[in-house]
Amino acid sequence: MKINADWHKKNRMPKNATLQQRIQWHLAHQKNCSCRPIPEKLAQTMKKMKIKS
Repeated sequence: MKINADWHKKNRMPKNATLQQRIQWHLAHQKNCSCRPIPEKLAQTMKKMKIKS
């Protein structure tokens, strides 16, 4: 998997991120970088909330 280092530098996960911030960050990350998938626990939470990844 390839990392988009420039995107990561410009888009850091907020410190003590809320659930909504984590979801938004991971959705943006998925569109801009392919270094890793959304963590399974968060993906399950998103599925329960009916948020498509």
